[in-house]
Formats: sequence, C-alpha cells, structure tokens
Amino acid sequence: MTGAETEDDIPLGERKTVTDFCYLLDKSKQLFNGLRDLPQYGHKQWQSYFGRTFDVYTKLWKFQQQHRQVLDSRYGLKRWQIGEVASKIGQLYYHYYLRTSETSYLNEAFSFYSAIRQRSYYFQVNKEDRPELVVKKLRYYARYIVVCLLLNKMDLVKVLVKELSEEIEDYTQRFNTEDQLEWNLVLQEVAAFVEADPVVILNDNNSVVVTSNRLQEGSVPPLEQGMVVGQLVLADALIIGNCNNQVKFSELTIDMFRMLQALEREPVNLATQTSKQGTLEPNEKPAKRENPHKYLLYKPTFSQLFTFLSASFKELPANSVLLVYLSATGVFPAGHTDYEGPYDFGGVLTNTNRDVVNGETVQKRNQAQKEMHCLHPGDLFPFTRKPLFVIVDSSNSTAYKNFTNLFGQPLVCLLSPTVYPKSVQDQSQRGSLFTLFLYSPLSAFSSVCGLNSVQRGLWERAQEFLRKVYRDIGQMITRSRTIDQAFLQFFGDEFLRLLLIRFVFCSAALRLHKLFREARSFPESYPELPKQDTVESSVLQKHILELATMLDVQSLFWDDSLEAY
Repeated sequence: MTGAETEDDIPLGERKTVTDFCYLLDKSKQLFNGLRDLPQYGHKQWQSYFGRTFDVYTKLWKFQQQHRQVLDSRYGLKRWQIGEVASKIGQLYYHYYLRTSETSYLNEAFSFYSAIRQRSYYFQVNKEDRPELVVKKLRYYARYIVVCLLLNKMDLVKVLVKELSEEIEDYTQRFNTEDQLEWNLVLQEVAAFVEADPVVILNDNNSVVVTSNRLQEGSVPPLEQGMVVGQLVLADALIIGNCNNQVKFSELTIDMFRMLQALEREPVNLATQTSKQGTLEPNEKPAKRENPHKYLLYKPTFSQLFTFLSASFKELPANSVLLVYLSATGVFPAGHTDYEGPYDFGGVLTNTNRDVVNGETVQKRNQAQKEMHCLHPGDLFPFTRKPLFVIVDSSNSTAYKNFTNLFGQPLVCLLSPTVYPKSVQDQSQRGSLFTLFLYSPLSAFSSVCGLNSVQRGLWERAQEFLRKVYRDIGQMITRSRTIDQAFLQFFGDEFLRLLLIRFVFCSAALRLHKLFREARSFPESYPELPKQDTVESSVLQKHILELATMLDVQSLFWDDSLEAY
C-alpha cells in the first residue's frame, strides 16, 4: 500500500486481489518448504504433494500475470519477486525430473530459468542493499547452469559462468561476506566440469561441436529376426558416485553425469523447445515412461545406500531389472583368511569421515573384522532375488567377481580395470576411462589414443563405422553357444544391450592397445564372457584396427594379436 493511502481508500476488489495474492504466496512457500521433508525414495509417496505444490504455483503464476498492474501499485510487487516465483517453478520441474527421469521436465525447467534471464527479473537486485537477495540471484545462476549442463547447452553454460563470475565479484566487493570462498569454489567446480571432456569435436572453422550421448533413435543395434532374448526391462537404476578428487558440480560427479545420460533417451523436442512460461501443466504425464527411474546418490553412507537399494528392490515391477552403478574408491581387505567369503575381498567406499590415505582407504582394525564403511559384494546378495545388473568402476572392482548367484535370477556384473597406464591414470580426475567407454566409446577410444580433438567429418564417419561394429558385437553375443544365459536375458532391453556391446568393445580395444599390458588393465565380468566369441574375436580385432587406421593411430595397437600375449 502506498504512502498516505489508508486501506479504506483502496477499492474492495483491489484489496481482495492483494489478499488473494498474499494467501497464494504464503501457501506456495509453505508447500515448497515442505518438499524437503518428503522421503527421497519410493515412487508414490511424493506424487500427490508435488501435484498440490504445482497447482498452487500454477495459480500464483497466472494470478500475478492477470493482476500485475494492481499488484504493482497496491502491493509493491517487484520484478525480483516475480523472478523468485519463476525460479521456484524451475526448481520444481528440475526435482520432478530427478524423481521421474523424464527429460521433458528438464526442458520445462530450462524454459523458466531462461525467461528469468531474458526478462531481467533479477536485474534490480544489485541496486538493493540486501545481500540475501543477491544470494538468491547467485543460486538461480548455479541451478540454471546445472540444467544447461544436463541439456548439453555448453555454449550457454560458458556465458552463464562468465555472468556468474561477474555477479560473484560484485557481490563480494559490495558486501564483506563470509561465503566468498564457497562461491569461488562453485565457479572452479563448474569450470573444471565443462573442461572435463577429454576429446572435442571441431567444425571446419575450429569451433566446438556439442554432441549428445543419450540414447537416440537408431543407435541401438536391432535384434536379429527370430532371436530369442529375455523380455526384461530396465526399470530402476542407482547411480552412486564416491570417488575422491573427481571433478564434480552440484552433487554430480563427472562419472555420475555421464552414466545418467547413458540411461536416458534423447528427448524428441530438445532442440525445438520454446519458452512457454504461462502454461504449467505438471500433471500431464507422458504416455509411457521412456527412461528407467534413477536415484543419484553422491557420497552416500552405507545406511543411505542400503535404504535406497531396498526401496528400489521393493518397488521393482515384475519382469524388470534393477541396475546398480558404483563409481567409488576401492576398499581393500587387510589380509587373507582361510575361508574367503563375500566379505573377504573388500569392495567400494561408502561415505564416512574416516581418513583417506593416497586416495585409497587403509584399514585400521585387525583383519578378523570387516570394513564397515564399504559396500561388500555380500551386501548385494539379498537383492539378487530379482534381476540385477551391476557396474563397478573402482580400483577394487574385481572384489565383485566373487559373486554367487544364490537365487537363479539373471545377474551380471561389469567390472572396470583396476590398474591403468600412467598416462590414463593422470586423467582420472576428469572421469574414469571405463565409464567414458560406456557413455561415449568413440571419445574414450580417441582419448586413450592421445587425441584431444577430432574433425567433425572424421568423427561422423567413425561413428557410422562403430554402428556396424556394434551390430557385429550384438551378433557375437547372441550367436555364441557358450555364453552365460544371463547376458541374453538382459539383451532385450535397449539400454542394457548397448551397455553390454560397449563393454565388449572397450575390453577388445584395451586388449589390443600397446599401453595396456597387465591383465588387471582389462575389464572383467561376472559371469565371464567367452573370450574367443567376444572380446578376443578376430573379427572384432580387425574392426578395432580399422578404426585405429581411420583415426591415424594404428601404431598404438598390436597388428598381429598373437604379439600381445
């Protein structure tokens, strides 16, 4: 209400507009704050609450659009307050994406975040002497950057990082705050994240081409006609990141970021998405879930990890698969015991405040006791009552070779190398080579050959060639007479099929590469793959040498595979 005006001077209708707006604003804040108390796991408990929150924000957004003039003059509505509402809606969509794995919600979050910047909603904030308002603006930038990273809008990310850097500088000069170091760390993290790709694709004018590595139409080799494989569907995935010193932003390590995209389809409308800030329809669900549901767990404790595993296991539909991806520091046993069971090989680190020595945890108890802050192979045994697909990227991945299939359900573990040549190990901060092979085999292949950039035309030819290689690998797997049935039971699902094919390609490529000399430098699996039919197949070796020749790096590979052994 302005100056000398009393409430009685304001027309009743306008007074009601202000009252209704205040009610919607308070209600929206109350519901939004309540989201923090919802359980992070389980598919059902959160949906009705999210729905109510969306409804109130939809009403609030439309209400401020319809009554902007009255709210400006009678309530003193500021542009940053409209920005706050838009930012909250963007956050809601982003969290809806995290809960459902539907990338269409990422596009909606992007629409709102984009509108805030285009319409300069936060522009006036810098003129007000209120540091808490500037922090809102900085947080908005950080959230917008996360969404842009997930949508591979790298050019925009670079612009936003520059703007955020200027905003942080202005903020720290104007207000003598204690959080300066924190904000500078945010900048460093996102800069390292953007630079983490080991290989860039260049246009003829040397500008960088951004490609997506989500599952695209036609990128999965089709099954041969009449081929009998399992009908299992990947329904749930736990993506766990607990590597020391790996590039991260927000609560995503680079390995987690890559794996989550490897488990999503390319949204059809990604390139053509237009802003539509007025139309909020969160309850409009896609007809069928395109992507498996994912939980992203950054440095979870053992109890958190076990809780999410149990929730996923409990809610797994019939004929469905649970995938567990572990990118974590290795935990090694203190010594050997006479009886070697599923808790005697160590495993991977779960979060704790213990000391970490040289990137690996060292046990500080007598060897009769097992490491508590560790996910041992035996910890996964209860979950093998349902189809389970495990990927372990760790310096102690081979601990998970010691699995026993107690319940006869389909079970496969894909295990990373445990030792890398020094030149590869030096790059590990920018993400693991093994995960890179599962996410973008051509990037990984180029990287391990020392290529930092590839021209676009050559890249596209190599990708086309790889599609042929994938078809051949698919046929090797399905035609092998000695392969374990578990691989075939998972082969009906497109995501798992592509992961298995990329795994075989990675294993074969590293076996032929001259730098990889030790058996520990090759991926392994449980159950074992028949080597002659797959990773040591002469047909596949020939393909790898052809690809190396195409990229002019053939001198790095053994030409006669017999020389390698």
